[in-house]
Amino acid sequence: MKRCLRFALPTILLICGLFGQVAAQQCGFTLARLKYGGGGDWYANPSSLPNLIKAVKQRTLIPVCDTVAVVSITDKDLFHHPFLYMTGHGDIRLTNAEKMRLRKFLIGGGFLWADDNYGLDQSLRRELASIFPENPLTELPSSHPVYTSFYKLPGLPKIHEHDSKPAQGMGIFFEGRMVVFYSYSSDIGDGMEDLHVHNDGQELHELALRMGVNVISWFFNP
Repeated sequence: MKRCLRFALPTILLICGLFGQVAAQQCGFTLARLKYGGGGDWYANPSSLPNLIKAVKQRTLIPVCDTVAVVSITDKDLFHHPFLYMTGHGDIRLTNAEKMRLRKFLIGGGFLWADDNYGLDQSLRRELASIFPENPLTELPSSHPVYTSFYKLPGLPKIHEHDSKPAQGMGIFFEGRMVVFYSYSSDIGDGMEDLHVHNDGQELHELALRMGVNVISWFFNP
């Protein structure tokens, strides 16, 4: 492992180099969905994360737990969940206190994967720029290891059209470490949902799951 985070046990054991020992346990890592204010449907795509967890369990050695945690930035157990996932269609608005705490979380070793579900983009960029004014979002090259950490992908998969714009993977970096990954104009979350929900087809469903597996795999070995 290349990262050592200031987070509570058991997660810190897994991330700080005792991966093999924790992997022998039932689970050591809980994927967390971020609940935010402002009107956006943070709860969108309810089957996406359970499907991603199933794929991670079946395809990798990462000891991911079966349950999905739901946390807000002000929750006392935020730092028990170093990997946050957020999505939605509408607006996101954070208080100044939330911005300060999220920055502390990310600088301290946490990670946020923001997946635009068509409609979140403008407000998300505004809030991220306020949290990291000195570290703007930058587009990742196709050679970034998040695209090859487990599966070899040519870049961010395009799941839904979203005004015919190309899919873009972007990141915010702090002291050389990517603390935010933003999947824009792609809709990975929709793609990971049960096949009957959006009728995207097996091929796009698989591409979305592979991207999700890659993000989690990259997190443990950036």
